[in-house]
Amino acid sequence: MRRPVALRLCAASAAMALAAAAGVTLSMSQAAAATGGVTGYATQNGGTTGGAGGQRVRATTGTEIHAALCGRADSGTPIIIEVEGTINHGNTAKVSGDSCNTAAGVIELKQISNVTLVGVGNGAVFDQLGIHIRESSNIIIQNVTVRNVKKSGSPTSNGGDAIGMESDVRNVWVDHATLEASGGESEGYDGLFDMKDNTQYVTLSYSILRNSGRGGLIGSSESDLSNGYVTFHHNRYENIDSRAPLLRGGTAHAYNNHYVSLNESGINSRAGAKAKVDNNYFEDSKDVLGTFYTDQRGYWQVSGNIFDNVTWSSPGTDNYPAGPDPQSNTTVGIPYAYTLDAAACVPDVVSRTAGAGTGLQVSDGNCSAQTPTPTPTTPTTPPTTPDPTQPSGTNLSIGAGSDGSSKADGTSYGSVRDGDMSTYWSPSGSTGSVSVKWGAATSVSSVVIREAADAGGVIGSWRLLNGDTGAVLTTGNGAGAITFASTSLKKITFEITGATGTPKVAEFETYA
Repeated sequence: MRRPVALRLCAASAAMALAAAAGVTLSMSQAAAATGGVTGYATQNGGTTGGAGGQRVRATTGTEIHAALCGRADSGTPIIIEVEGTINHGNTAKVSGDSCNTAAGVIELKQISNVTLVGVGNGAVFDQLGIHIRESSNIIIQNVTVRNVKKSGSPTSNGGDAIGMESDVRNVWVDHATLEASGGESEGYDGLFDMKDNTQYVTLSYSILRNSGRGGLIGSSESDLSNGYVTFHHNRYENIDSRAPLLRGGTAHAYNNHYVSLNESGINSRAGAKAKVDNNYFEDSKDVLGTFYTDQRGYWQVSGNIFDNVTWSSPGTDNYPAGPDPQSNTTVGIPYAYTLDAAACVPDVVSRTAGAGTGLQVSDGNCSAQTPTPTPTTPTTPPTTPDPTQPSGTNLSIGAGSDGSSKADGTSYGSVRDGDMSTYWSPSGSTGSVSVKWGAATSVSSVVIREAADAGGVIGSWRLLNGDTGAVLTTGNGAGAITFASTSLKKITFEITGATGTPKVAEFETYA
């Protein structure tokens, strides 16, 4: 979807300032591409744009970051906060306001949306101070270093997580970051990149995670299974004991990462989680993939990986290593476009692109580093996926009929065609179908599925069916706009085949 000219120019200017500060000069078109370079699952569920189009504010202290958030018209007003210098406990105070909810001793992105936090100039270092994202959406964190955040000892911040997300978080892109500790739990540190309590549609790209007992997790326990749809690509995990990452339920895609010195375990898929693991380079490590420390098994699909001096433990009651000859035990459909570097060149290209201060360099898909360009990528798997672009024309659902497979108490099939986002249909469980129907054959080529505001991001996999014949028109993941070959029919059915909770479909729009 094309953004308004003013929005594109503002976002491009921010990218140019960042790149220049890092010693890289960008043209306006390259800068626009850089800020629009979100990848992976963060492109789904309507996409992730951060503060694009908003005011740019410079901050050199944590208090100034909080003041920028609190100075907006409301909690959703877009803003780009350019951070330079060292942010620490001494310069991070609570700031109050109607558009923020902050706390001292932590960068608090709480109950807000549409924010970009980007390091500029000589760099941004969050020293012993974590970044906490909670009940928030559409957040970009780029070109920052977060180091030595502790959960015990002194000082403490953010539960010991460098970046931690929890409580209904949606659409976060962390890019070109350096996250590091100086030991494990016994030294007071926890995870570098944690997601829990219903956090979805996250991408971690071109980042370094190092010198920690715990790389990160998806899900805080075997019962916290509401998280998922996370992409990890072109990151370097170095000297990590475990959790690279730990997956409890949900879906993750790890490609073109370089894993060095994973001391105890690496990608730990548990409690029904599914991980697609493509063209990564694992080096000088142990038990880099499998289910570990539990009997609640997870799954993986593997292809193109290199295992260089990797050792594997023997299977046991609570250990199910994928090696020494890792084979796929599931399939994982990926709904977005991506290009794979050959695994053999991953150590080189990641060394030149990952981490803060690399000028936003990315891989060109052919093992070389470059400044992002608007060249489109090609998906390795081709399922149709929601396009956030709003179709033009008349919503044919208004005035039509509707039915479905089941409905939860208090919900109605008719709510999906009444033009009212405050009403909705829910299936009696986590899966089910709802249909729009007409008295005469009607040509339809696109639909828009809109989730209720208090349940966005719950819908996972789906099928769109010709209700007259049962033929599958297309499949994909997540709510949004869906296009397909124009079809004449009397009934069209949206069938939810996977979800992380109870879906709430507010509108099922149809267009010619």
